[in-house]
Amino acid sequence: DLQLSRDRLVRHISRRVRSFLFASDVGCRSSPIQQEKMNSSEDSLFLEAMVDVNIPWTKGLASMFYLVSPTESSYKAAEEVPQFYRKAWPYFLLFILLENVILWVERKPLMRVNDGLTSLSHALFQECGRLLFRGGESALYIYIYEHFHIIDLPWESPVTWYIAAIGVDFCYYWVHRASHEIHILWAQHQVHHSSEDYNLAVGLRQSILQGWCGFIFYLPMAMFVPPAQFLTHQQFNLLYQFWIHTETVKSLGPLEWLLNTPRHHRVHHGSTLYCLDKNYGGFLIIWDRLFGTFQKEEEKKEIIYGLVKNQPSFNPLFLQVFYNMNVWNKMQSMEGWQNKLGAVIKGPSWLPGKPWTGADEDKIDVKSRVKYDVKLPLWLNVYIIVHFAAVTVGFQELALRYMSMGPLTVLFFASYIIGSLTVIGLLLEANSHAVMFEVIRCTALVLLLHHCAGALRDPIIAPALLQLFYITSASFWALRCLTGLKQIPQSQ
Repeated sequence: DLQLSRDRLVRHISRRVRSFLFASDVGCRSSPIQQEKMNSSEDSLFLEAMVDVNIPWTKGLASMFYLVSPTESSYKAAEEVPQFYRKAWPYFLLFILLENVILWVERKPLMRVNDGLTSLSHALFQECGRLLFRGGESALYIYIYEHFHIIDLPWESPVTWYIAAIGVDFCYYWVHRASHEIHILWAQHQVHHSSEDYNLAVGLRQSILQGWCGFIFYLPMAMFVPPAQFLTHQQFNLLYQFWIHTETVKSLGPLEWLLNTPRHHRVHHGSTLYCLDKNYGGFLIIWDRLFGTFQKEEEKKEIIYGLVKNQPSFNPLFLQVFYNMNVWNKMQSMEGWQNKLGAVIKGPSWLPGKPWTGADEDKIDVKSRVKYDVKLPLWLNVYIIVHFAAVTVGFQELALRYMSMGPLTVLFFASYIIGSLTVIGLLLEANSHAVMFEVIRCTALVLLLHHCAGALRDPIIAPALLQLFYITSASFWALRCLTGLKQIPQSQ
């Protein structure tokens, strides 16, 4: 049976590789035959496990705070688990709006447009990655459980539900800790810490590779926790972590002893020396208390957010990848293969002869600093916000249809979305090449809509209206280029 299972896995992989490389995939929608193949049970291992169903708003809102009962959120099969995280976007945006209302009432600075849109761009980067990977991380967990699990826990039992909840949070603690204490993993996770602000939008700022960097830490759970319970609690755990990224909630009293709260997580996001490598918990803070990584917020000390060496950029693509070069450069600077390996697998502050995460005397104690900011005129900020909303609608169209598309088609549209977000980032930082890339981006979408308009069924926005919008935008920037106004205007 084990040999048959291995043969089946090899056949699955070879089939997916052949379909990716050689399938005819030039249209905007796959053919019925391709769609039937993709939806067949033979290929289901490599498709996203969770189902796209409507979730009652009360249940969706409750899931943001882990206020869900085992009886209402236990599922027999992975295919029955709703996409709680993807369906939570309306709540994300609603809470971001509410946070800014509270800040306005308290007469505190609101979320900056440039930093906020950069955080949301990273969120769309991650979601595009999920569409491309099609649940590959979950597939390995499901495969291990189906063939190697050693304990059969009843899926409908509340005991199983709580075991899964605690197990996911325990594994997340070690995923998160490893992401800070292993340099190559930090190169991906640093995206989440790259904002100099601390607000709810930062909770959505993630690396496109974050899931792949941490999934291996969850695989031991496949020995006893059913896949449906794992997928459910993995989503609940991430949803809970969204709302703790705020400065508007000061303290939750006795709950601070058990739960991870905004007060604890503010410390985690600080680049001040006393904040470094602390408070890794996801839902619970008890793991930090048990393993010696807990740090209480010192109210008399200002927390400086962002990276120790922050990058002056709003370009999401650059922020996603730049730190990998830091890892490479550090490795190249070391002598001997052991030190070179240490530069990759030990902490970002590690030096030869020093502790794994580095010595405190070698770390930078960040003091008060001026945040990177680019002041743009109001009309340009409005333009950028409208186009960002249009890109978000485009992603929504892709998310609704990607299961009926071939891999190359999904890759093409996801790449366009990522490229669009990158150009928006260039506009936000007044990059000298932004105007040219914006003309290319808008023109490309006009041509794309002309080619694919007939294949779109029930689009969110009429293709003709979108074409007019992008033709107008492309013409505006092209005219600026022709008249020599290539520089992005900045307000004084």
